[in-house]
Amino acid sequence: QFNARGGQLKSVQNYISATYPDGRTEVLFTPLAAYETAEALDQICVEYNRAVGNGEVEPLLAIPIFINDFLCIHPFNDGNGRMSRLLTTLLLYRSGFMVGKYVSLEAKIAANKDMYYAALRESSDAWYGESSCPTAFIRYWLQMLLVAYHDFEDRSALLVNSGSAMNQVQAAIDRHLGAFTKQDIREWCPNISDSAIEGAVRTLVKKGSIQRKGGGRSTYYVKL
Repeated sequence: QFNARGGQLKSVQNYISATYPDGRTEVLFTPLAAYETAEALDQICVEYNRAVGNGEVEPLLAIPIFINDFLCIHPFNDGNGRMSRLLTTLLLYRSGFMVGKYVSLEAKIAANKDMYYAALRESSDAWYGESSCPTAFIRYWLQMLLVAYHDFEDRSALLVNSGSAMNQVQAAIDRHLGAFTKQDIREWCPNISDSAIEGAVRTLVKKGSIQRKGGGRSTYYVKL
């Protein structure tokens, strides 16, 4: 649905809430009031550009600090988490770290939501005071980035030893444990077209190398 307030700063107080797998929700933090938001956004942008531009802070430390501040400000009525992930990718690009072009950082965060919420909660404690410390969020963020680079390394290895689409899909499946989906294969083999992946999966199912489970959007596969 069209959101008439898209791109506009929040007009009412909002909250950072966590939604857990069991369905329960919890308020983690109360962000800045609406009337404080514009000035706070300007301030963190100026401070980030100064610190990184002057080489005062390593970008891989400055970026998670900026993202943590952005989330604590929570400047929009909705979509703050999504925007923070877009900003993460953008700031990494600007500092020469292109892994987000090949590996979904958003998927990495979504796969470990409990760790994300725990780090955000710890780093937002005392954010309004002098004792604020973003170490927990920095540590979590760097771990997430490291996992993304490990995935990128795996995919690069597949490309170096690439052959036919079938061989690449088979090699990607062999390198990973547990159930998987076609979307997983797309991420493991970003150079292969959807039609080639579809064909490879059909062939592997027919050969009995993998088995299809579930149905519709819940379809997944297991190795045999």
